[in-house]
Amino acid sequence: MAHPKKEDSSVLGILQAISANGDDPVKGLLRHTIQQVLEEELTAFLNAEPYDRTANRRGYRNGYKPRTLTTRVGQLELMVPKDREGRFQTELFEKYQRNEKALVLSIVEMYVQGVSTRKVKKITEELCGLDISKSQVSALAKGLDEEVQNWRMRPLTKRYPYLMVDARYERIRRDGSIIPQGVLIVVGIDAEGYRELLGVWCADSESEASWSAVFRELKDRGLTGVSYVVSDDHTGLTNAIARQFQGAIWQRCQVHFIRNVRAMVSEKDRGKIQAHLREITGSSSLESARKRLLETVDTLADSHPKVAELLDEHGEEMLAVYVLPEQHRKRMKSTNMLERFNQELKRRTRVVRIFPNEQACVRLVSALAIEQNDEWMEQKYLNMNGELNLQCLAGGSELIERPLPITNAALSL
Repeated sequence: MAHPKKEDSSVLGILQAISANGDDPVKGLLRHTIQQVLEEELTAFLNAEPYDRTANRRGYRNGYKPRTLTTRVGQLELMVPKDREGRFQTELFEKYQRNEKALVLSIVEMYVQGVSTRKVKKITEELCGLDISKSQVSALAKGLDEEVQNWRMRPLTKRYPYLMVDARYERIRRDGSIIPQGVLIVVGIDAEGYRELLGVWCADSESEASWSAVFRELKDRGLTGVSYVVSDDHTGLTNAIARQFQGAIWQRCQVHFIRNVRAMVSEKDRGKIQAHLREITGSSSLESARKRLLETVDTLADSHPKVAELLDEHGEEMLAVYVLPEQHRKRMKSTNMLERFNQELKRRTRVVRIFPNEQACVRLVSALAIEQNDEWMEQKYLNMNGELNLQCLAGGSELIERPLPITNAALSL
């Protein structure tokens, strides 16, 4: 197919050409911009401009193929450039449409099932640019659901020494009622230091059975190498971790722990209590952290006996992070990284408010997870060079060192 006609690259020239063709100016300008993105994407893929004869180029252009992109301003007819070997695949369409489709579908399904309001209908029309029928919803859902299912069931072929686990709750309609449903999320950090969302699940609660089912599914898909897990202290979750990852070290999220302690004291005392906790978690070594912990228990025994008791019984659960290399501790002492992803989920799901069913919830969260993975894989999260010196806390007293090379096959369950 021939190359699209050369256009005046100035904004004025573009708008004049659009007006001459009788096209909508906004749609025309957007089409031109996206077309330029496609051209630049192929140039980067080939490592060469058109007609650039260099030794470093990785292929040659080979015409165009038509493609329609649905946007909030209507459908755009584009010409996607091709390479001679057929290896070039633009990421623009999937990156633009995947989470847009999921969000639109979640809203539209409420409308089609008769549980929406006029406000939801208005949002639907603004997002899609037209009225939506059940058949259109079905067609739109089919492709995205297949992609989401393939992602959720993909084999895990790498080793993941570190896991980060958390859950959030969404409201889902079921049998005429609205119930809170747990959205369970697991992040793995692989042996090269890249982080990856391993999966998304919906469950009635954070029970041991629910989390055990999640972990068994991950292991069935190939999860190996788990040596360290960080999470909050939900009983069902911690029991499942102990059962499914025997021998792995569990770190209680320090941020969750501090929040729990703050909730136990009056507002006027929270600053002082938090300062004590920061001294513990900010210690440079395990020995120093333990010393600070014991001192804090003694200091608070009279003024805040419940806090002192909690620290005495569970304080060391915050200190497992000291088994890790120092450069890993800041990022692996809490689930903050995963909570930032949860904040992005909240920003999107609050538009839906109430999901029409569990599938709609999984669809949207998974679509966003796929997008997040694409971003995370562009940069390492941790430097995993050298050896990982894992230390087991034996009964909260003695330390037993287990040096395991990060890239060695010995990193397994």
